[in-house]
Amino acid sequence: MIRVFIVAGSAVVRSGLEALFRGDSRFSVAGAGQTLSATEILREHPPDVVLMDVPENTELSAQFRFREGPAVVLLADDLSRREFRTALHYGAKAILARSSSGQEITAAIEAATVGLIVLGSDQIDTLLPSTPGRFDIDEIPAEPLTPREIEVLELLAEGAGNKQIADRLKLSEHTVKFHVSSILGKLGAASRTEAVTEAIRRGLVLV
Repeated sequence: MIRVFIVAGSAVVRSGLEALFRGDSRFSVAGAGQTLSATEILREHPPDVVLMDVPENTELSAQFRFREGPAVVLLADDLSRREFRTALHYGAKAILARSSSGQEITAAIEAATVGLIVLGSDQIDTLLPSTPGRFDIDEIPAEPLTPREIEVLELLAEGAGNKQIADRLKLSEHTVKFHVSSILGKLGAASRTEAVTEAIRRGLVLV
């Protein structure tokens, strides 16, 4: 049986969540409260899962006290990518919309107890790039290109292939492939053409 501790600031929401588990032999409610504190989580018989309702405009990082402990299932709307990373870093195993059905919530709880990560469809849309194979601009890694990568990129812009680049820069083709792969990753590009286009847009390559 999975022991669930419910956290919700609203008494109405807490009652509604508790009702999900009544008569369901897979679960038992280990307790419920408005907030989650270290003393609650470290009791002699800690719960298996913490089910936490996070209203809008709530500082997400303040909801977590530590990383060790039971799996956390969050019910939250309109999280940013940064907030997703915060939640996952501090132990969230599932993040669902607050409007999720009882069946979705209980399924997420069961998955969380065995270490799986569960995200709702809205959350997936937030995490994935808007264009397949690309990062959104604010998610592009900040790591700059190295001087050698800039040289390789300039030759890519000229239409040179790996062998030509290797000959021009006196490198092995294997090393050129490594640099090209690194360039694609840093620019969030899915192809050489896309990398060159992005580099031109950023002013890394002059045309």
